[in-house]
Amino acid sequence: MQDEFTAVFRKVPEGYVALVEELPGANAQGAFLGEASCNLEEAVAMVLVANRSLAEEALNG
Repeated sequence: MQDEFTAVFRKVPEGYVALVEELPGANAQGAFLGEASCNLEEAVAMVLVANRSLAEEALNG
């Protein structure tokens, strides 16, 4: 199963800020749009892993 999320990018003086509104905690930044996008992909993966671990702990604990 592959989830789809909406990435939001905002231009700031330092580069770009990126976030996924559907996934709290998934945000990133980068000097360039491509860098912000790659960093956001990594952040999304990390949040999903963390959320899965928390859910498994709640079920088992």
